[in-house]
Amino acid sequence: MNDWAPIAKEYDPLKAGSIDGTDEEPHDRAIWRAMLARYVPNKGVMGDPHLTLFVARLNLQTTEEKLKEVFSRYGDIRKIRLVRDVVTGFSKGYAFIEYKDERALLKAHRDANRLVIDQHEIFVDFELERTLKGWIPRRLGGGFGGKKESGQLRFGGRDRPFRKPINLPNMKNDFCGEASAEKRTWSREGARDWRTREREHERSREKRWSERDRSWAWGESERDSKEERSRGRERKDRER
Repeated sequence: MNDWAPIAKEYDPLKAGSIDGTDEEPHDRAIWRAMLARYVPNKGVMGDPHLTLFVARLNLQTTEEKLKEVFSRYGDIRKIRLVRDVVTGFSKGYAFIEYKDERALLKAHRDANRLVIDQHEIFVDFELERTLKGWIPRRLGGGFGGKKESGQLRFGGRDRPFRKPINLPNMKNDFCGEASAEKRTWSREGARDWRTREREHERSREKRWSERDRSWAWGESERDSKEERSRGRERKDRER
């Protein structure tokens, strides 16, 4: 608990796949793939990683000129790299922007996240490939964030930080202690309550049966009296 933080300080695929970073078993194949992967950052990427911003969820029609227009508001830009498919040349929907100073980087990181560009709400974070130890990209089952539909949610990043874990062992011990005490109390008091309820039930049942007997007896006596009255009328009719 003392080492817990909402943002991962070192990338661990197993922890990234857990909502609070405490899972001990992988729950999907992508985590297995990320755990077995041996990823080496691209050495051909130039620039200072500590001054580079990662921009994702871009509209596929967004160009470098549009990115420069938007992100130059926060400070001087040294370089923009919009990642494209090597075959088609189409945008893959994410880019890297390197600033000249740290102040501009921090300002863009704070203000540009969830900004709408070309009808798309973008996601902005620091570059992690060359700065976060153990980083595994999304295509190998790693990364952060994700959508529920994909079934590969990853936690510990800006988009989906870890939730604070519950201290399960202490809660379990306290709960069991309270539960055992409550169980002992119930075993003594509950037995008395049960006997009382049983007696009351017997009394109410006897009362209902006695009321039924009285109603049946009253019904029979009423029928007898009706028969006697009808016989009396018949005798009178005969005498007449």
